Amino acid sequence: MTASDTHPSAPRTRLAERWGLRLPIVQGPMTGADTPALAAAVSQAGGLGMLGCGMRSPAAMAEAAAEVRRRTDRPFGMNLFAQGTPAPDDATVRAAMDRIAPLYAEFGLEQSVPARWCEDFEAQFEALLQIRPAVASFTFGILTAAQVERLHAAGCQVAGTATTVAEALAWQAVGADAVCASGLEAGGHRGTFLADFESSQVGTLALVPQCVDALEIPVFAAGSIMDGRGIAAALALGAQAVQMGTAFIVCPESGIGPAYRAALAAAGDTDTRITRVFSGRPARGIVNATMDRLAPHEADVPAYPVQNALMGPLRRAAAERGRADAIALWAGQGVAAARPMPAGELLELLALEWRAATGAGAAVTATAAAAGA
Repeated sequence: MTASDTHPSAPRTRLAERWGLRLPIVQGPMTGADTPALAAAVSQAGGLGMLGCGMRSPAAMAEAAAEVRRRTDRPFGMNLFAQGTPAPDDATVRAAMDRIAPLYAEFGLEQSVPARWCEDFEAQFEALLQIRPAVASFTFGILTAAQVERLHAAGCQVAGTATTVAEALAWQAVGADAVCASGLEAGGHRGTFLADFESSQVGTLALVPQCVDALEIPVFAAGSIMDGRGIAAALALGAQAVQMGTAFIVCPESGIGPAYRAALAAAGDTDTRITRVFSGRPARGIVNATMDRLAPHEADVPAYPVQNALMGPLRRAAAERGRADAIALWAGQGVAAARPMPAGELLELLALEWRAATGAGAAVTATAAAAGA
């Protein structure tokens, strides 16, 4: 029995109807932490499960999507990093490697230049067209109108990530079906692609209604939405759905290890900050020793994905040894409100909490549906 079967007044919006969802809840695409099991569990329970595929090869994308489809026949989505392949100069790479050489030595690792800096986006995009998920979402950049048309022809709805109104309008202009308005409270990487990161740190409460007012396409809200009250607030602001990452990363179906889980369980409301040191792109995570140790180099590390690739062996070694002090502990500002329970149970609880926050819920749902019309 699903959340909406049990609770017929659970929130539904026009976007949820369009995407075939029983609940307007999108599981955040957490590259490296999400799993087919998590995506399938969220979709089966009535939300939109997502596979974060920014670091998956085309073959791994196909394998993960097949596993989701084996577990559920409900709609799911896939997210890619819209980015080119960098060609950093030797001096930049050498300086970056020298900065983290002491960390490599601490873990007994040998340094070497990675064989590749990131997956080839064009190859990933072609794989996405073959896989045909219900929703294809993108962050770090923007597609061309021609690419959006190709996804539509393949039967995919297209969603773009925006951290400002200008970015949201840019996605609408290329034909996206919806925009994820991602506030500065959100965990993980910032999706900024038009302006500088400092001027693009707009909070969810401010960003969502401004995007709703500016756009003709639906908006869904992201940024440390952790419970039914947060869903109610986002819908009241005109959002058609919410995207929740930190809330789902503690579910047993996620792919994080014990050290990461323990750090999430112990974190409080002031324990996260935005940093570039792990990946080269601003991202919000729990403060740990490595973040503090590399903080003096915030402005010097090479841009994503170069720094991310150079730090990869360290992150993997730290995870294998249970060293939370050297893992990128991505999490949003609401991490202290995360509840470790199976994803399906969390969807049920969120629906109950939404009803408690709004009564019958009809008025809020009607407001959100009208805003996205």
